Order: sequence, then C-alpha cells, then structure tokens
Amino acid sequence: MSSSSGQSDSSYDLSFKILLIGDSGVGKSSLVVSFFSNSAKNLPPTIGVDFKIKQLTVGEKRLKLTVWDTAGQEKFRTMTSSYYRGAQGIILVYDVTQRETFRNLSDVWAKESDLYSTNQACVKMLVGNKIDKVSERAVSKEEGIELAKELGSLFIECSAKTGENVEQCFKELALKIMEVPSLVEGGVPKKGNIVKPKEDPSPDPPGKGPKPDPRSACCY
Repeated sequence: MSSSSGQSDSSYDLSFKILLIGDSGVGKSSLVVSFFSNSAKNLPPTIGVDFKIKQLTVGEKRLKLTVWDTAGQEKFRTMTSSYYRGAQGIILVYDVTQRETFRNLSDVWAKESDLYSTNQACVKMLVGNKIDKVSERAVSKEEGIELAKELGSLFIECSAKTGENVEQCFKELALKIMEVPSLVEGGVPKKGNIVKPKEDPSPDPPGKGPKPDPRSACCY
C-alpha cells in the first residue's frame, strides 16, 4: 500500500477508499470539511473530483482513509468507472429537507453504485444530512432506516453544520469494512469470472482416451 500523502507505509495498518455520492447540494463537501481537520492532506482534484486523505485510529487499527467527493460535479459521467474502482466503502448522502434527494438514492445512486462498484462486498452507508434544520425536515428518520434496510446498507443521520455524528459516520463505516476479509485484503473483483479447469475424478481406463467435450469447439 502506497501513500499519496508522502507518508511512509508504516504509518498506518490499513488503507480504505471511501466515496461520497448523492445529488448536488445535499452537503457531501460539507461533510468532508466537517470530518477533516485543517491538517488533512489535500490532493489535487482530478476531472472535477476532489479526494482527501485522513489518518485515524479505529479500534486498535491505524487507518488511512482516502475520501472521494464529486464536489457537485456529478455531470462528469466519463469519470464514473474510475471513481468507483477499488472502493471499499460508499456513503450515499441525501438532504433530510429535500425529499427528491432521498428518492434519487434508490432511483439513481444505489443503482449506479451497484453497476460500477468493483468490490462485491463494498460496504454502503445511507446518510441523512442537515438534521439541524429541524423545522424543514421532509424525510423522517424511520423512512431513512427503512430504505437502508432495502439497500442492505448502514444508516445514520448527521449534521455537517454542527458536526453531529459526522466522525461517527466514517468510523462506523470503517469498522464494518474491517469485518469483511475480502475488503481488508484489497477487495474481490466483481466483473469478470475466473474459470478454473475441471479435474477428472478418475483416470481413463487403459486403452481408452478421454471422451471429446462438445463444448471445446466453442465459447460458452
């Protein structure tokens, strides 16, 4: 594992790539700003995508989190495959005061993440942001919990403005990732199948060769 922040590999035990996705204006960038300290390592943006590195300790492990945020550039569809590639965690963000952003999680973002994620066991977390706007709430916590169950994801509500539950969001996601061996080891490719040759359980009788396989002359 190499560190783009210039720090040595020995400075952390595990490295995870985390994505934030969701409609523009739901507060993805604000969540990142709230989570990262002023000393966070900022890497140059690529094709409108901003990604930052932060190290923290979760349990007894020192983690390096590379957090990717589209920063409102969701219209750059050409970046989609590289954006999702190798991610161990995906945070789907909606604005609790805007019901459309909540509907789009299942209608758009969850489907896209399923399509482009390269890790089968990628851990997802549903995040309802802006809970500080109590009087403007349009999506209940119960609705968020129900959708999270449907999507098979974790769930939390938070406020990027006040910082409520922001760090807990990332820590809970990291903890869940650490419970999945394939993600800790680097992830299992989702696309493409590896076909192992079949072994003949018994040798051929003397004087008889193997029966021809009708499938050997074509692709299947």
